[in-house]
Amino acid sequence: MNDHYTALGLASSATLADIKKAFRQKAALYHPDRNSASDAAARFRTVQEAYDVLSDEAKRQAYDDNRRRNLLDDPAQTAREIWQAYFEPLRNPSHP
Repeated sequence: MNDHYTALGLASSATLADIKKAFRQKAALYHPDRNSASDAAARFRTVQEAYDVLSDEAKRQAYDDNRRRNLLDDPAQTAREIWQAYFEPLRNPSHP
């Protein structure tokens, strides 16, 4: 799985404006009509796919959820959140 944030050179906290700006820059850089490198078309497709996912709110949410499950963001923080969610009901039975 490609990391869409890395493809656009962004952090996972990027805003929609950041995503659009990064896409325009990367698309101009890798567009096959402007870049004669042998991998330009593949890189352009990767950037385009990243933009398609990250610019759509529902697709981005699903992608971010999947990243978290796969511990791509911050493994230590994700593990901490999982353990806290597990132990909180045990420590505090009135907690839903």
